[in-house]
Parts: sequence; C-alpha cells; structure tokens
Amino acid sequence: MAAFIIEGGHPLSGTIQPQGAKNEALQVICATLLTSEAVTISNIPNIRDVQTLIQLLKDIGVKVEAPSDLPRQGEVLTFQASDLNLDYLESDAFVQKCAQLRGSVMMIGPLLARMGKAIIAKPGGDKIGRRRLDTHFLGFERLGAHFNPVPERGVYEIGATQLKGSYMLLDEASVTGTANIIMAAVMARGTTTIYNAACEPYVQQLCRMLCGMGARISGIGSNLLTIEGVSTLHGTSHVILPDMIEVGSFIGMAAMVGNGVRIKNVSLPDLGIIPNTFRRMGIKVKVEGDDLFIPTARHYEIQSFIDGTIMTLADAPWPGLTPDLLSVLITVATQARGSVLVHQKMFESRLFFVDKLIDMGAQIILCDPHRAVVVGHDRKVQLKAGRMSSPDIRAGIALLIAALSAKGTSRIENIEQIDRGYEHIEERLNALGAHITRIP
Repeated sequence: MAAFIIEGGHPLSGTIQPQGAKNEALQVICATLLTSEAVTISNIPNIRDVQTLIQLLKDIGVKVEAPSDLPRQGEVLTFQASDLNLDYLESDAFVQKCAQLRGSVMMIGPLLARMGKAIIAKPGGDKIGRRRLDTHFLGFERLGAHFNPVPERGVYEIGATQLKGSYMLLDEASVTGTANIIMAAVMARGTTTIYNAACEPYVQQLCRMLCGMGARISGIGSNLLTIEGVSTLHGTSHVILPDMIEVGSFIGMAAMVGNGVRIKNVSLPDLGIIPNTFRRMGIKVKVEGDDLFIPTARHYEIQSFIDGTIMTLADAPWPGLTPDLLSVLITVATQARGSVLVHQKMFESRLFFVDKLIDMGAQIILCDPHRAVVVGHDRKVQLKAGRMSSPDIRAGIALLIAALSAKGTSRIENIEQIDRGYEHIEERLNALGAHITRIP
C-alpha cells in the first residue's frame, strides 16, 4: 500500500480549484448505458473510483474515447454503449469487479431499463458501517422487477420483461437509491412517482442530463419526482458540477493551516449550507463571485445556540449537512475556541477514526458510535505528528488536514482510500506550500 509522508506546520496560500464531483460522476457515467448513442461528459474527476467504473464499462463493451475537438474542462470523455457484451454481464469476472466498487450498484437501473436484466453482488466501498440496498430493490420491485437469489455465487439476478410505472414512497431519501430508481423508471411504461426522493444537486444533475437525452422528469430539485416513461433515449453532452465535499475539505484545510486560500469556481448555489456551517465554526468564508476566499485567522471561535447551549452539528439529507464533511469538521474543531457536539446519524462506524486524532493530542470524547464532543485547543496546543492509516475517503482527508497542521512529520498509510475521492491531492496541496511526499 502507498503512504503519504507529511511535514506539518507549513502554511498554505494561493488558489486551488475543486475537481468534478465524484458522486455525480458515478451516476451520470452509469446513465450512459441507457442509450446506444454517444454521450459526452466533461469535468470528470481523475480519481480511483471513477477510473474503476470507467474500466468496468469498457469491460462490458462500452466505447470510451477522449474527443479532440472539444474545449477541455477537467477530463472530457465520450461514452457509447452501442454494443454491450451480455455474456460478460453474467460472468463471475464481472461480479467480482462490481464487488470492488460501491458505485457499480448504479449500473443496475440502466441495465434493467435497457436490457431487462442485471446481476448484483454485495458492492464494495468505504468501511463505515452498514449501508443497506433495500431502497434500490424495493423501488425496482415497484417497477415490476423480480429477484432470483443465486446462493452458490453470492449474487442476485434481477429481471423484468417490461418495467411499468408506479407510485412509490421511499423508505429513506437514499441518494444512490433515488438515482438508480430514476434511471430504471425513465424507460418504464407509464408514469412513475417517487416521493421522499433524494434531491441533492447531483441527483438534480442526473435528472437534467436524462432530460437532455429525451427523458421526461418533473419536480427536479424537490422530493417528489414524476417520470413519464419513454421508449428510447438519445445522446447528449453534460458538464459535472464541482465537488462540494472537496470544497468543504479545502475550507477546513484553509482554516487550520491557511495563509489566505482562494477556492475557485465552486458553483456557490450548489453548496447549500456548507459555507454557513463553517461560519458557525467561526471561520471567515468570503464570497467573491463564484470563488470562496478563506483569509488568514489566528483564532476561530465556535458559535453557541441562541440560548447559550453547545453547538451541535448533525448530518441530514439535502438540504441538510452532508455526512461526508463531518470528519473534516471534527478535525477543524480541534483547534477552534469552544466546543461542539457532532452527531453522525447515518453510519455507525464513521466516527471511529477520532482515536487517531486523540493520539495526536486532540480533546475528543467519543460518546457512542454516533456522537462525539470536541473541545477545541484554540491553537494553544498544537497537534503532534503520528503514524496512522486511512480507514475511508473522508476520514483520510481529515487525517491529512490534521497532519498538515501538526508539529513534526506524520505518515498516513492506505492512501488508496484518499485516492478514491481526491484527484492528485498531494500535487495540488504542494502547489499551495504543503510538504507531502507519496511513498509507493
């Protein structure tokens, strides 16, 4: 496994631009399976999870090319799923590759809609607790799909002669579940109504791309979607949003070790409450056009509620606070003035990385798997360097931020986890003044 060697204590300054959104990329790339025509996608992040998904599509026969006649905005690729290898879709090799990537689950909806069948194994991804797929399966069943377990292979075969539109009330506002059901429903016969749908900007982007392909979707941006099925979809072009999680990560990084950092082209309307959440931590976040500027600040003080009680930050479905930033917020709070209670509701193992911050000198009380109280040092006690391993993408970037602010030289192992979500992160941060070395 690769590792980062981080020499802490070097201030960061300058301009950095967020990559394309990982979560949107995984959805819209899977959506290219819905048509035999070419679909061009711009601003694709060059990260491990996206590379794995693209290779998986190539393996099943999707043609993937980089057009030479288009202006580049991030990675630009054209996908054409005109000649899929249906035999490979049922092979053990395909199942094994799907099991390595959680995003592969979003291939089910498009394959079910266009081919009438799909196969699913337990997908991979972050080890952050139970991440059930019931919402996906219940939605497919409402559309008329049937499941056939194959115990000897550890998979489910999913099939449908003709998907039929239906009303459904989702048991949870699952982002991937909503996206998967939408992609199955766009070619179902009749009208599908999805209530309690996730409405994150990335789901909105998927819906807009599908409408550009000829789908009929209304209610975009709300938790009530209506989809009128069509018989075929055609090609289109689509630009992926900047990654809001990377924007939030850079805000936290600039607060802890920044000497004036500009985050460029953030698509401010699609950040929701992220900037204000950091402002509640006492961090100055200046809006300048579509850029965010985080000035140098010796101190930042966590606000309290109006009645004087301790600030609580809790994750929630959009437009609430994304759970993917709680790890960063915990790390930032370690050097704030004041205390904060962080309540992680959605994943029972995501807070366990805090023991590594405690080893670095942070004052954190892990109340239970879902809640942690952080008592800030107000920079009076600097975190100390350590050796640690990245358990998941978001904990990995949080530990990297901690190491950048720490006294001494830290080592972070299993950085393949960080690579799954952050593009060439050490090169981009070193350009701002960080001292990070990758050890292969």
